[in-house]
Amino acid sequence: MSTIADLRRILASCRTLAVVGLSPQWHRPSFFAAKYMQAHGYRIVPVNPGATEILGERCYPSVTAAAQALAERGERIDMVDCFRRSDDIPPIAEEAIAIGARCLWLQLGVVNEAAAARARAAGLDVVMDRCVKIEHARLFGGLNWAGVNTRVISAKRPHQLPY
Repeated sequence: MSTIADLRRILASCRTLAVVGLSPQWHRPSFFAAKYMQAHGYRIVPVNPGATEILGERCYPSVTAAAQALAERGERIDMVDCFRRSDDIPPIAEEAIAIGARCLWLQLGVVNEAAAARARAAGLDVVMDRCVKIEHARLFGGLNWAGVNTRVISAKRPHQLPY
């Protein structure tokens, strides 16, 4: 179970996110979450073998291919964010371990205890069954973006976020 302090630390330190299963379709949750994170200063690295470019970024067929391309420019992937079925997670977790990612993040509804245990044993932080966009908005003040019902109606303009 990830604590609020763990989530804050992960989201503050992991600035380059490989989003596995990122859809090029604007109405899909993966697209919305990645667009939100990109708008909040995160580097999005799309991983989808069926696309060439998403959100203005080159798309890669695998996490390994993305990590190799970034390594050539002296960059690295900090977090592997998975929008895939729970059964598809073990090989993605192995790739995350192999590239030296710091975090394996499994989106809402995605749980794979065996892959999580393997990633934790290799030293990765693991977050399961949580949305990176919702957690960022909850912890860093971005709930004014569409997609989360805060049940608060206000005429006040939101303050600019400090990042």
